[in-house]
Amino acid sequence: MSQSSTTASPRQIHLGAIIQGPSGNMSAWRHPDAVADASINVRFVQQLAREAEAAKFDLLFVADGLHINAKSIPHFLNRFEPLTLLSALASITERIGLVGTLSTSYSDPFTVARQFSSLDHLSDGRAGWNVVTSPLEGSAKNFSRDKHPEHALRYRIATEFLSVTKGLWDSWEDDAFVRDKASGVFFDPDKLHTLNHSGEFFSVAGPLNIGRSRQGRPILFQAGASEDGKAVAAEHADAIYTRQETIPLAQAFYADVQKRLAAHGRASNSLKVFQGISVIVADSADDAEARYQETARLVTIDNALDYLGRYFDHHDFSQYPLDAPFPDIGELGSNQFRSTTDAIKRNAYERGLTLRQVALEAATPRPSFSGAPEQVADGLQAWVEARATDGFIVRGGSPTAFTDFATKVVPILQERGAYRRDYEGVTLREHLGLDYPANQFAQTA
Repeated sequence: MSQSSTTASPRQIHLGAIIQGPSGNMSAWRHPDAVADASINVRFVQQLAREAEAAKFDLLFVADGLHINAKSIPHFLNRFEPLTLLSALASITERIGLVGTLSTSYSDPFTVARQFSSLDHLSDGRAGWNVVTSPLEGSAKNFSRDKHPEHALRYRIATEFLSVTKGLWDSWEDDAFVRDKASGVFFDPDKLHTLNHSGEFFSVAGPLNIGRSRQGRPILFQAGASEDGKAVAAEHADAIYTRQETIPLAQAFYADVQKRLAAHGRASNSLKVFQGISVIVADSADDAEARYQETARLVTIDNALDYLGRYFDHHDFSQYPLDAPFPDIGELGSNQFRSTTDAIKRNAYERGLTLRQVALEAATPRPSFSGAPEQVADGLQAWVEARATDGFIVRGGSPTAFTDFATKVVPILQERGAYRRDYEGVTLREHLGLDYPANQFAQTA
């Protein structure tokens, strides 16, 4: 898709920037151009935030997890807690959205509602919550739990958790706080709503001790592509963070989500789909390949086996022959990263891959889009025009790739009319083109 072949009014692309250690693969911290301590270096993160905001990105996205061991991905071993980091970034940014990951499996609705509402007020309506259910079995041991909930149970908990949290965010109507000094009236009691929720997993009285924000309430992301995850997203989410390898697979996912929205009486534009991607921007395809190989060579086979094992509850893959077919591991992984582990196993068996091939492909993934800036822009537009996605959560496929993307690819999309030249609103809800949410308890005329 060249500039001359684009339509007069191309679909608008949404962009998020992921904050997740140094750009590239699990060993990218070893690259000469990498900031080795990127996951705990506030100046590095601040610079990324400023670059993303200068390029008019919709949002920053902070990933997270609750369990590590000595074989975990290096940048997972020592990293910021998302809400603390985003609160700091709120003070050095003005428009870009701030989305953080937090688990419904190991949190309480009242605390979460209060934390994200506080971030929403601190940022003047730019907060978002990436809802996860924690895939790693070891998480339970960090929260005084005997057992990690199985997959379906985690999503039942998440569904009730979100209903409670949204109810707490509606504790106060928009104009509840009168603050009339002359009369001494601080709030209108008719516009205060006590939740008094009693359910299968949670008993929460309320009301929440913070009011609604400029965007009503924080934006809700849901991460994942499992059937349970899509069900939660269709009922509650404003956006979904997923990953498919091809346009046909992404189109099928997109269409499935749309059908689920309709089943809940929701409009098709009430939820945005974001594909997680990596990018390498270079002078040519050959140059992009050379940059990929620079970081790929840093990953040893032992590193790769550890990386693969994380998806399967840190299973020890070193016990199997490297050059034999990928082992039959049964249902291992079904209670962790289900959609990912299913895809890994299916891909291995369908293509007849060896364990070595599977591990190295997982640990050194090729960038989703690479090449010259115009090639990358063409690829992004092709996906959006095909209704395979509404946008992308972008990370660099090499240590300098994000800067290249922001300064070289985004201007091309802007020139083509596929991306904003400036922010048109203030809140994250406005960036995503989502309607302001009505208070579920307010009386309507």
